[in-house]
Amino acid sequence: MIFRTFLDTLGFLTRLAPARVIPEAAMNQCMKYMVPVGLLLGAVVVMPFGLGLFDNAPWIQAWLMVLLSIFITRGLHFDGLSDVCDAVTTHTNPVRFWEVIKDSRSGAFGIIGLIMVIVGQVILFHEMATVEAYGAILWTFVLGRAASVWLGYHVRHLTRPGLGKLYIDGATLGTALLSAGIAFIAGVFLAGIAATVAGTIIVSLMLIPIYRLAVKVGGANGDFLGCAVMVGEVAAGLGFVLVM
Repeated sequence: MIFRTFLDTLGFLTRLAPARVIPEAAMNQCMKYMVPVGLLLGAVVVMPFGLGLFDNAPWIQAWLMVLLSIFITRGLHFDGLSDVCDAVTTHTNPVRFWEVIKDSRSGAFGIIGLIMVIVGQVILFHEMATVEAYGAILWTFVLGRAASVWLGYHVRHLTRPGLGKLYIDGATLGTALLSAGIAFIAGVFLAGIAATVAGTIIVSLMLIPIYRLAVKVGGANGDFLGCAVMVGEVAAGLGFVLVM
């Protein structure tokens, strides 16, 4: 049962397992496996380069790692980031906010958000690859998923009906604390204690305005979780570069 739920989560969030229809009753169990999925995803993304692929060209390594993460995740979390960036410009009108966030088209602010995060990831991954800190790059994927669970716990009372609600309902306090604890311990081993503390502080500060936005517009959905994932990945990179 545990392995089945892990495969459900892996297939839903990545291409690393076959996509399948997940029963509603099992959907909220997926939150428990966000951090393990981040560990596996990060290992798959980083391993070829940690083993020496393009080891004389860290810019190429960084670009390929970002490209590989987009491909493996089907751009799922990037889509959430773009939707939130587009809709935040209408946050003073909650009705309009939810109209924009459900619109499949990308506006100027969504594109700007994607450019800033993707370029930022390439730059941060380059800095880490330059000093061969591939473990720290792996940890960015872990912290991103832990950030999503942590935000999910805090917005459970704000969720709107839909797939996102089924997912967020699984972000209990126990799940959030366990995810945060595993992510922190993994960070100590993969990135070092200083980078882990710095990344944790940065992501905590970055999640506050996302939570406040959810309160302001009276709701949260899966796009908010995707946005939290991307914020967490960037925060982990910033934390490492800050103390390197």
